[in-house]
Formats: sequence, structure tokens, C-alpha cells
Amino acid sequence: MSKMRQLVIDCPRLPSPVTALSFDFVHGHVIPEHRHPEDQLVYASKGVMTVRTREGTWVVPARRAVWIPGRIPHSIVMSGAVSMRTLYLRACMVKSLPRACCVINVSALLQELILHACEFQKLNRRSKTKAHLIDLLIDQLEAVPTLPLQLPSPSDGRAMRVAAALQRDPADSRSLTAVCKQAGASKRTIERLFRQETRLSLGKWRQQLRLMRSLQLLAAGEKITHAALEAGYSTPSAFIAMFRKTLGTTPRRYFENSINGKS
Repeated sequence: MSKMRQLVIDCPRLPSPVTALSFDFVHGHVIPEHRHPEDQLVYASKGVMTVRTREGTWVVPARRAVWIPGRIPHSIVMSGAVSMRTLYLRACMVKSLPRACCVINVSALLQELILHACEFQKLNRRSKTKAHLIDLLIDQLEAVPTLPLQLPSPSDGRAMRVAAALQRDPADSRSLTAVCKQAGASKRTIERLFRQETRLSLGKWRQQLRLMRSLQLLAAGEKITHAALEAGYSTPSAFIAMFRKTLGTTPRRYFENSINGKS
């Protein structure tokens, strides 16, 4: 673990209370593990980003954002062409969001505020216009709902082996009992560990993994049927039902709305 920590890039502190930056990335681009003193809001106006920390994985589809508190090492992988708009805020300016990563919904107003902030890049309270913009951003961030698009990582060695096996092949059709047995533990033991360490049942964790994998595949341009089967769903209709239950719409409409600029 100490060797891993030596590889983390430490970013310098930014001079402004709020800094807003714009980036465009090609499919497959990786931002290596790094950390910064500021809290960060990473917003996908196009494409899908996958944020990874040692505590878990967060998938950020278009019109969503991930909240990353300061000093948390993280890496980001792009699925499809990605337009990233990111805010860096001095730590604890937004008091209602947790001191842990989470995915949030981005309203139409919050989206416009983020895009407007990116035109200034550096925001401070010496300018009345920028001070109002900072206050509006904080007000909106204080009120945002979070979304269940995270995959917490277990820490027990046996549970980690099961998680790794499922992540290598989300479409693996073996029963969870067989996967656990190969990892050297009973399903009952692994189930207990997952509930203790991730707050998800093993079955729910696998469902989350498959949904997140499908989002990555769809963002990369795969058809719905292919994405569903590659992610481990038995049928496209089962995938569409789970997608609708989690994100409130069908995969086709979701990605069409993202392209057309609708939330």
C-alpha cells in the first residue's frame, strides 16, 4: 500500500476560492491517480466518466457529476468522447455534501452555472458578479440529490477476490455460490462481508457492477443489445427495466437526451 501511495500525484493548491476548468477527452483517455487540496465537482456534459478511488468506483454519465472531497486520491477513465467541466472549491465551502465521493444529479440551472463559471475560470469574492456566482453554485450544490451509481470496494481479502472475479467478467453466468467457493469462502461468509463493508448485499453489488458496465459500453457506442449481454443481463428487456428503475428512463432516451443537451 505504501508503494501505491508514492505513485499518487499531489496537485498544488489553487489560488482562487473556486476554479472552473473545461476539458475534452477521447475515448479511453485515463487521468492517472492524483489528489488535490480542494473539493472537486467533476461534471460530464457529454460521455461517461468512471472515477476510481481505493474505496470504490463511481460512474458519471452525461448530465451527472461526481463529488470528490479534497485529499482523496482518484483516477478517471473516459468512455466515449467526454466533455468534462470541473469545479475546484476550497475544502468545506459546500457543507451539506458528504466528505466521501458520491454521484449527484445536475439540474438545468446547475448545469448553466457550471458552464458560466468555466467562462471565468477563476472566481473570487472581490468581484460582485463572481461573488454572486459562487453563492449560486453553493446554494445549488447544497440542494442536489445523490444517485446510486457507486460501487464500494470491500477490504477483506476473501471479499476482494470475489469482487475482482466479478469485475473481470460481469457477464459471468456462474452462480454467486460458485464464485465464492472459488475465492475460498462460503457464500454466507462473503454475503456477510459485503453487507458489513459495502452496505450492499452481494447480489445488489453485482447488479450495480452490471449497470455501471452497461453505461460504459453504451457511451463507447455499443448497441443496447450488445451492452446488455456484455454486462451480464439475460435479455435486453431485463437490462432496460433495471436502467429505467435506476435512472428513470430508457437507455435510448437517456443517451438521446444527453446528445441533445437535455437533462
